[in-house]
Amino acid sequence: MSEPTTQPKPFQAPLETAIALARVLEHVERSPMAVDAHQYQVLVARLKAALSEDLPEPALDAILGAFPAAAEVYENMHYQHSGLSRSPLERSVSSEKLATQWLARFAQGSKKA
Repeated sequence: MSEPTTQPKPFQAPLETAIALARVLEHVERSPMAVDAHQYQVLVARLKAALSEDLPEPALDAILGAFPAAAEVYENMHYQHSGLSRSPLERSVSSEKLATQWLARFAQGSKKA
């Protein structure tokens, strides 16, 4: 009698790929060493593709919660529809205030020239 083969669930391979890519991106983001720009772009493109798969919502939330760099990529992918929906409101407001301050300084500086 042969043992039954276990088939992976349909989302298992894409999920494992997304986790692996998110882990690599997090490592690259935290590394003090410079990374080749093309390799970085390829990594981010592959992560975007993996995050675009039909992943179970709880698994996707777990990935994005565990890997902030992947969460930022995901947020940027969906920015046109949901803005900074995954960022804490305080961080989003702070970023907007800072951008406004820089734009005001730039405008004042260009008036002086």
